[in-house]
Amino acid sequence: MLGPMAPRPRKPSRPRKTRIRRDAESARQAILDAAERRLVSAGPAGLRLQDIARDVGMSHPTVLHHLGSREALLKAVIQRAIESINLRLLDAARTSSGSEADIGSMVDSVFEALSTTGYGRLILWLALEGQTADSGNVSLADVVDALQSMRSQAHPGGDTAAAREDIAHGVVLVALVLVGSTVLGPAVMERAGLPKDAAAQARFRRWLSQLLAQHLHPPERG
Repeated sequence: MLGPMAPRPRKPSRPRKTRIRRDAESARQAILDAAERRLVSAGPAGLRLQDIARDVGMSHPTVLHHLGSREALLKAVIQRAIESINLRLLDAARTSSGSEADIGSMVDSVFEALSTTGYGRLILWLALEGQTADSGNVSLADVVDALQSMRSQAHPGGDTAAAREDIAHGVVLVALVLVGSTVLGPAVMERAGLPKDAAAQARFRRWLSQLLAQHLHPPERG
């Protein structure tokens, strides 16, 4: 007679990822942090809610509850990034003398934030998809107001409305150039017969800074 069958060895169970209890704001920030890491490493095509849920220890429906949809998540990440950049600009503008050196530091800081994080590409991608992201609590208009205040103190008695429009034009120009340069900068410079290395791009940003500084400190009329 056959003896009793030996029990089959059980397969080791996969450890379940511990669900972390968070309040609504902490959960939202954790989701945005995870999405930002995914976007930087893989771009918009690599943004999947299932991956985000796994990264933060939540269920897929929980992620949807906090952000609504993949598109809403993407916009929220970009909005947070733009607000952070604008806040950095605003702080610099409020303490700036308007000198070429100060403006150059602002321009370099924004370029670095847009290029090293990949936000420049993401902003352009959103625009091409017909989507826009709000700038949050701090906008470029706040930066323009701060620069106008600085200019008014340095050059009192001018046409305030005209001065603000002039400054706004300069800020818009710099913003467009910096966002575009994160994607097209080296190629466009090469087509213009310029070097495209990092040193050449830095020289271009210095030239751009000089241009904006001239708008902040126009020559006195005789």
